[in-house]
Amino acid sequence: MQELIPLESVDYLAVGHVAIDRTPSGLCLGGTVSYAALTARVLGMRVGIVTSASATASLEPLAGFPIVCIPSDSTTEFENIPSNPGRRQILHHRAAQILLDHIPQNWRTAPIIHLAPIASEFEPGLAADLTANLLGVTPQGWLRSWDESGRVFASPWEDPGLVLNQAGAVVLSLDDMDRDLERVESYAHQTRLLCVTEGAAGCVVYWNGDRRRFPAPSVDKVDSTGAGDIFASAFFVRLYMTRDPWEAARFATQAASFSISRLGLDGIPTPKEIEDCYMEVLP
Repeated sequence: MQELIPLESVDYLAVGHVAIDRTPSGLCLGGTVSYAALTARVLGMRVGIVTSASATASLEPLAGFPIVCIPSDSTTEFENIPSNPGRRQILHHRAAQILLDHIPQNWRTAPIIHLAPIASEFEPGLAADLTANLLGVTPQGWLRSWDESGRVFASPWEDPGLVLNQAGAVVLSLDDMDRDLERVESYAHQTRLLCVTEGAAGCVVYWNGDRRRFPAPSVDKVDSTGAGDIFASAFFVRLYMTRDPWEAARFATQAASFSISRLGLDGIPTPKEIEDCYMEVLP
């Protein structure tokens, strides 16, 4: 394993593959853990990352983070191709599997642990082996499969209760669910707190038998890549700090809205934008 700097205790642990995203302007670093880690750091968290990538992968945007990087012949690589409707996604390469043994012992009890699979890179059962004050899950990578050509498609989540019963909060997009509202309701009944993001429409939070919608501010969209990951990280941190799901949703919706006005990792909220997120405008 590649340890870039000594591994001290962290407040926020992100587990999942970094990714190389093929874009019209070239290759860039992505993956939920990249967006989540950078967002959590802006929010004042000490962040650690457990991932897998090839030795040639450039993790420069993540400089300064303690990273456990499992050696791999490849780095997970996605390409999003615009189509009507939506987009087609191709998985060109996939990095190595992540196991419990790869996670440092003192990181397994981090206050916030974010399980962030993008290509089924670890088993759902990993959730039961971690002890966090808040176990946050973005299950996107368990909600899709790919064929021999790498074409990605939505697929059923096998035994979702294995994770949903363990999680303190789950964030997923309606598109991840193939816009299946019956599945959303089913998942909401199996977990403590479910937040479903709907892009420009904002998000819907299911908690304690209640359901509330949080509309997103109107923003000129430049690039929505990573907005859901930024939302999830902001949601988990704010939830951990306040124990208030409604406030966490309001805060995260605002933070994610800033992100779509810039490209890629440049969409990580700035300290000034985060300061603005803390200020709730009362009607």
